[in-house]
Formats: sequence, C-alpha cells, structure tokens
Amino acid sequence: MSRLIISEKSDAAARIATILSQGASKRTSINKVPVFQFEDDGGMTYIVGLRGHIIELDYPPSLNNWTEVKLADLISAEPEKRITAHNIVSTLRDISKDVDEVVIATDFDREGELIGLETARLLDLAGKKVSRARFSAFTKQEIDTAFRDLTAPDEKLADAAESRQKIDLAWGAVLTRFISLASKQGGGNFLSVGRVQSPTLALVVARHKAIEEFIPTPYWNVSARFQHGPEFHGNHVKNPFHDEAEAAKALANCEGQTNGKVLEYEKHEKDEYPLPPFNTTMMLMEANKLGFTASRAMKIAEDLYTAGYISYPRTDNTVYPTSLGLRRILEKLKESDFKAEAEELLAQEHVRPSRGKVQTTDHPPIYPTEAATSKQLKGEKWAIYELVARRFMATVAPPAKAELSSASIDVNTEVFDAKGYKMLFLGWKKYYPYFKINETDLPELSIGQEVDLLGVTSDKRMTQPPSRYSQGSLIQEMERLGLGTKSTRHDIIQKLYDRKYVEGNDLMPTPSGVAVAEALIRHAQIVADPKMTAHLEQDMDEIASGKTSLNDVVSESQDMLSDILDTMETHREQIGGEIQKALESQHFIGKCPKCGSDLKAIRTRFGKSFVGCSKYPECDQTYPMPPGALVQPTEEICQECKAPMVKVIRRGQPVSVHCLDPNCPTNKERTTIATCPKCGKDLRLIYSRAGKRFLGCSGYPDCDQTYPLPQMGQLTGTGEKCSACGAPVLMIRNRGRTWTFCANMECPTKKGKDSASAKKPAAKKTAAKKAPAKKASAKKAAPKKATAKKPTAKKAEPPAPAE
Repeated sequence: MSRLIISEKSDAAARIATILSQGASKRTSINKVPVFQFEDDGGMTYIVGLRGHIIELDYPPSLNNWTEVKLADLISAEPEKRITAHNIVSTLRDISKDVDEVVIATDFDREGELIGLETARLLDLAGKKVSRARFSAFTKQEIDTAFRDLTAPDEKLADAAESRQKIDLAWGAVLTRFISLASKQGGGNFLSVGRVQSPTLALVVARHKAIEEFIPTPYWNVSARFQHGPEFHGNHVKNPFHDEAEAAKALANCEGQTNGKVLEYEKHEKDEYPLPPFNTTMMLMEANKLGFTASRAMKIAEDLYTAGYISYPRTDNTVYPTSLGLRRILEKLKESDFKAEAEELLAQEHVRPSRGKVQTTDHPPIYPTEAATSKQLKGEKWAIYELVARRFMATVAPPAKAELSSASIDVNTEVFDAKGYKMLFLGWKKYYPYFKINETDLPELSIGQEVDLLGVTSDKRMTQPPSRYSQGSLIQEMERLGLGTKSTRHDIIQKLYDRKYVEGNDLMPTPSGVAVAEALIRHAQIVADPKMTAHLEQDMDEIASGKTSLNDVVSESQDMLSDILDTMETHREQIGGEIQKALESQHFIGKCPKCGSDLKAIRTRFGKSFVGCSKYPECDQTYPMPPGALVQPTEEICQECKAPMVKVIRRGQPVSVHCLDPNCPTNKERTTIATCPKCGKDLRLIYSRAGKRFLGCSGYPDCDQTYPLPQMGQLTGTGEKCSACGAPVLMIRNRGRTWTFCANMECPTKKGKDSASAKKPAAKKTAAKKAPAKKASAKKAAPKKATAKKPTAKKAEPPAPAE
C-alpha cells in the first residue's frame, strides 16, 4: 500500500525517511519542495516536510483599516484561513492522488495535531485512509513502533489548538488596536497587547513596583567565632535582632568572656535524593542559569530533538514511563563523552529513577536519545545536550549522602547555634555539577564541653527587596498561575523583549511596559489578571478531553472580550493620556544644546535609531545613538560641549556615563586606549553597528590597524607594548579578576601557548581513558561552557564614530 507521510519540517522528513528505509531513501524535488521516497514490500512511500503552519488564520482585508473598522465588529468576525506555502500544498496534492494512505507525522501535541489535520484537509482524500504516527523521539525504535502502531488523528486535540488561534487573534487584534489608537501610536509604533502577554507583563511590572517601593529596614545579626581544633562560627538564636538595643545588650553580655559551654550537640547522616526528570519548565530554568534565553534554549532543544539527540522537549511529564529502558539509554551514553559516568551508573545493581510530581501519558520527560560528543555538537548545542544528558544521569544515580551536625553553645546566657555540613558521598551530584556545594566545618563536640571564644560581633544589615524575575523564574511563575502552556511560555517572554516592554537578563520593565500594564490594571484589570487567561486555558484543555467544544469556548471568550472593551471605552482618554505621557518620558534623552527643546530617541521606518531635536525642522541638531547599547538620560550636562550626559548600558561591561556627542573631546580622551604601532596615532575603543567592541586607529582610512577585543569586562590600556610583537598590552577587569594580554591575536607568544595548550588536553584525555579517577570531584565534573567566537582583526569593520 503506497502512502504519503507528512512531517512538520523538512529535516524531520529526512530523518523519518532514513529510519524507515534503513538509509535507502532518495531525495527529489517537486515544485522546489524536497521529497524523500523509497519503495519496500508495501509499495512506494513519500515523505514531505512542512514549514510548521502552512495555513494562516487572519481577518479578511476588509477589516484591516484600524480607524474605520469598529472593534466590536472585530470581536465576532470570522477569520479567514489562507495558504502561506502554495508550492508545498501543490506538491502534496500531486502526490496524494497516487497513494492509498496519508500518515500525519507532525509533533505529537495540540499544535502538531492541528498542523497535520489542517494540511490533510487541503487534499482530496476521498476514500483514502488518514492515519497518525505518534512518537516522542526520532530514534529507530520510536519511529518503527509509531509507524507499526498507527492511530487515528485526534480532532479534539486539533480543535483545542484552533480555539487558541481564534481566541488569541481576537484578543490581540482588539486590545492592540484599542491601546494603540487611544495613545496615538499608529503604524510601526503600535503597542501590542495580548491575552497571555499582558498578565505576564503585569507580573514583571508588579515585581518592579515592589522593588521600587521597598523601604529597607535595619536589623542586626550577632555572631560568634569559636575554636575547638578548627575555627567555626555560630549565630545568635534570636537573629535577626530588629532592635539595636537588644543586639547591643547581647553583645555586652559576651564581652570579656573567653569560652562557651556546649548545651546541645547532634550529628547525623542524611540522604539527599536526586532531582526529578526534566520537563519543559525545569529544562528552560536550568538553561537560563547557564546564560541562555528561554526562546534560544527551546530553539536549540528542538533542533537536537529533530536531529535525534534528545526526546521531545515540550512536555509536562516528570515521571519516566516503565517502558523507557533506562539501561538502554545508559548503554548509548557509553559512546558519548560521558562513557565513564555511564559505566559507573550501569554498574549499579538496580537503576531506580527519581520521580517528579506530574505524570502524563503523552510524552516522557526530556532525556538523551542518542550519544553525542563535544566534537559532534559544538557550542550552544553541546551545552544544552550536556545539560539534558547530565540531568538524566543524575535522575538514575544513587542518592547523595551528607553529614549534618549542629550545636548550641552558651556564652554567659547568650546562646549561639552552629551548624556543619559535609558531603560524605556525592551520589547524583557528581553527575549534575551545576550548583555549588557549600561545606561548613563543625568539629566533634560533646555536651558540657567548653570551647574557646575568639570573638563576638554585631553586624548591621538592611532588609533586601524581592529579586527581579529571571526568564527561568518567570516561566516557573507562569506555570504556577496557568499562564500559557509549556509550548508557548518562552515565546510570550520573547515577545515582551521584542515589543520593548522589558529589558535586561533580570527582567526590568521599560516605561512603555509600565504604562501599558498600569493602564490595564487601573482601567481593565481583568486583562492583566492571570485568573482570566488561566480560565480560558482550562477551557481549551476541556476541548481536548471532549468536555466542551471549540465553538462554545470561542463564544465564551467573545463575551468576555466584549465586556472588557465596553469597560475600556469608558476610560479611553485616561488610558491614552497615561500611555502617551510614559512614552514621552521613555524617548526623552535630554535638552538640545542649540535651542533648549527636548532631544528624543527617534526610530526610522528602516529600523535605525538616532537622537534628534523635537523642534525639527526649525532645529536640526542630531546625534548618533550609541550602537548596541541601552541609553538612559541623566540630569547632567557636558561641561565641554553642553550636550546631555547619558548613561550607557552594555551587557557584560560596566555602566558608563558620558557625553552624547561622539566627537566631544571628552569622548576622544575616554576612548583612547593606546598608540597605534603602525602610524603612531591613537588606537580608540570603537563599537560596530552590532555593538561589538574593537580597537581601531584614529587615522582610518589611511591606517587600517584594528584589534579584536573580549566583549566582557572593563578595558583599560597599560601604556606598555608587547616585547614580542610591539602591539599594545591591555588590561581587563571582570568579575573580580584582573589580567593583562597582548592585543595582537597573531602574537608569536600566543601561538606558542596555543600549541602547548592544544597538546596538553589531549594527553589528559588519554590518561583519563586509561585510568579513570577514583575520587569523585564535583569540580572536575563541571560542564563545559560554550564560548563566543572572538572577532577577527582582519575582518573588523572600519571605525565608526565612538559613542
């Protein structure tokens, strides 16, 4: 029986074809669409990959005029379905005429079910069988099993996905148009509002307000230093003291004392059980700690899944199914860089995995499906693969064992508690070294024993505000509140960045983000309330389970949106005014030195930014925007040229305050780092259009000398020249470390070091294979970090104006 297999992407189609044909498939092209085909005993098989959704859901062109179309009409309007990849549809139609069966092999989730079914509905399949292949990994075992045990497509699951499309389209269109028109932000400056995006933004703004309004209060910690063999510390049992007088009294009671008496002492061992298997939220949280944005981590995980290295990365499950075959996965890892670890784990008498709290039946937790090495997967892909592989190994490793000890020590009626923590057996922590183990020494003590008192101190401290959300902690909070799904949360956060509503690694709302969120909270609170969107998410779940229908949920959503629009219309002027005022403050850079009017950040229709006077064309004062940086106004004026002083923020570099005019003498002095060895003119710190820094000669274009630079840390010149090549010697300060280096990447001294270091790891690796280390070391097991490639001096951009 001939068949057509439809996968979600072309690379997925290639992998399915390779597995099913045992490598015998051939690639052809029809209408410029890759088609993989092979013939077996059952007949001819064709596999075609889509590009995700090839059908777009949108309103008809007649509803695209924002100023003429009534928003109330938009709520009830039926969107149109438009084909966005006609060549793919044409290819599928041609092939489907000559096959007996169509198999949907898209990702097994709501979105994948809809993508597959909406594509199949475009074809003439009268009298043909339509089947569904469900799998969680691109491995031979999973793919063979899925195509042997085909099922029927799940119409209800697809309806749940389609309901989300319709609901989010209506909410996004109506609320975005209303907010943008009310605040007079049309064209490319429109303000985006969404059903899930808005309550997520409200969370970030609420945390920001809590931090801004936080009033620190003082408290005092009284602590003592003791000695019985080694030195150890104890904290007063009443810590923290909120009354300075009480802390002073406790301190005074200890004055003149030379020893303390042990009142209690306990010591016991504790098993520390492994972390649960990875679901999507936990994987993104851990990747975020390694420096990945949530959207980037998910993109890499999806690529690894399609390439067959890890299982499906969109899952809520935290319990491995009994059919998974944990030993089989460890056997595969013996072919990876984790050979020694896999062999250790296989040597266990029993392999018992940890369990999380959530168990589902659609997909297993995320685990490695194939072996890989750091040579096969480089950089970011290796970092995410290693994270998944180490998490899996940790979940099937034995518990760690720690020794916990505690003592209560009396010093003239003041009691101090001392605690000890010591690792006895690393267990699973050996395989998952992504957090620091802090050991604390406490010597063996006995009740009634006296120990030497070395000193008592009282430290004044201030209470701290709550920390800002990281992308990982925000995803965790969204999951707790029912905002979005495992498949959409990372995209929602990325939209907040794309819309310029938030910035920074720890999410800080911009003035426009604060304005939009606060306007909604004050005048349409339900839009920013997680309960509303969580309720609709639950309704969509019930569509998938058959408890309700697509039409009923969409109708309920329309009623809710209609009520919200009525409320917002009564406060249109207040909402628009508040947002306009905030946007003006966001764009304000300082005062024009020519005419005294406001200088504003201006964005052209081509996406480029500069600073210009608000009195244009009467005043033509402009300045280039510092490239690749966040710019904030200050109240200071440059004493040299009277231009505004601005705060410039770049990732990984100290915040600097300097003149906005790049040609100001103060900027030339600030950015001059060294002397050019070619022509003797100044080597200046220059930023490319992408915000990458390098050294370039001020004599450009007559002199083209450039040097690439590390992108992190504070850079200064030393005034010295390299004795080997004559290039300037520079100094970097970063994270408490300071080091000097020759700016010339081709310096002979560096070539010698590179060749020596290249040989050294190879020798270590060979030794490790011959004699694996006996003693477990969390430090040695630390994961390799992906490193950014340094810019090449030869290809550096010509010097642009220094910011």
